[in-house]
Amino acid sequence: MIDAVPVRDAPAGPADASLAELTARRRGRLRRYLLANPRVMDVLVVLCYLVLVTPTAAESVIHGDWPVAVLLAAAAPVLLFRRAYPVRVAAVVGALELAVTFLHPWGSNVSAGLWFSLYAVAVVRTRRFALAALALTTAPLLLLYFLLAVGPLDGRLPDMAVRTPENFQLLTGIAAGIGIALSNVIATGIGISVRQRREHEHEIAAWAARAQQLGSVTERNRIAREMHDVVAHSLTVMISLSDGAAVVVKKDPERAAGVLAELSRTGRTALADMRRVLGVLREDAATGHAPREPLVAGGSLAKLLEGFRTAGLPLHYTHTGPSLPDDAAFQLTVYRIVQESLTNVLRYGRALSRVEVSIVRNGSRVTIEVLDDGRGTVDPGAPGTGAQAKPDALDSFGTGHGIAGMRERARIYAGTVYAGRAGDRGWRVHAELNCNGENATESRGNNVRQHAGTRPAGG
Repeated sequence: MIDAVPVRDAPAGPADASLAELTARRRGRLRRYLLANPRVMDVLVVLCYLVLVTPTAAESVIHGDWPVAVLLAAAAPVLLFRRAYPVRVAAVVGALELAVTFLHPWGSNVSAGLWFSLYAVAVVRTRRFALAALALTTAPLLLLYFLLAVGPLDGRLPDMAVRTPENFQLLTGIAAGIGIALSNVIATGIGISVRQRREHEHEIAAWAARAQQLGSVTERNRIAREMHDVVAHSLTVMISLSDGAAVVVKKDPERAAGVLAELSRTGRTALADMRRVLGVLREDAATGHAPREPLVAGGSLAKLLEGFRTAGLPLHYTHTGPSLPDDAAFQLTVYRIVQESLTNVLRYGRALSRVEVSIVRNGSRVTIEVLDDGRGTVDPGAPGTGAQAKPDALDSFGTGHGIAGMRERARIYAGTVYAGRAGDRGWRVHAELNCNGENATESRGNNVRQHAGTRPAGG
């Protein structure tokens, strides 16, 4: 009996951290708190702004220039809405600070409100829009300083001293304008950088979600494949055993008892396999109640062949070369390929006189071949084929899931599977696997070459 869950496909345990959890850990406790409480961050921004403009406001009050202090204070509550209305806030703050600069051009940090406003715009809008907002809010300030230095407003700049160098007001005006422009550029650049980092995190989160979804689909397909192998094989063998027991029960009760014993063993084996497959879906699977590694095949292949012999197949088995590798997942792959092939023979083969199973190991190459000399359920041109096929005849064909399952298993070991007619009579399944660990995970296209024949694909 073999566990139906290869260790390669074992799902992630509950200890695995999600991408959101890892990102939260990297941010630190303070940043996590501020992200969870954005209003607190807004209040901190306003407080920081007030600290920066307090010297200018105090100086203006001392000199009796109350409008400057009022304009600076008016920008503080506006900044509280920078998160909800970043563009409007940037426009209002830009107008207020333009007025402050006109009234008090030499105040310190007069453009502090624009730093926070432009940052908020750059975080939520595109780079082009952020740069346009930067230009529209900075250009009027630069023009004002130019007019204050050399234009009709130059009288508003104070006369520093008699010994000041020539063109001192022009140079200081240019320096002040450049300083404001650079500070606004830096604030906008920080906002653009933050936006790009957040977009990158969102892309990674979306990729992780897609990868998780793909993993879930892969896991469902794996479980469906395992359930198919367990149920299709077990029910086919059990039906054959029960039919055989019904025939011989009167003529040879002792033989019928042996058939019924094999029937019971097959059912119990199938039940145990299904419990192992479904056990990993329960929450207690991670605690060790449901093993996720395949059990070492050992004598399971021999038991499988003996079960098919009891079911009535004239089976002959040969093994050439060294024994199979100790890799339990590889042994499970060989087991499932042989199981699926013999199940199809039992379901669809007619007039069988010999079924040959051979396993040949030559170095890292393992060849599996299952060959029979029977006739298929439906012959070409026979009633039940073509356009006039009867529903019950069509129902005898499999869905092809069995061949697809063999293909997927062989692909893990860089292998191929052939399934088709073997001459005028019989059906042949030929699989080649590479047990070299370096090539075990290679995935090659066209792993299955399935040809038309008289025998349905199975499954």
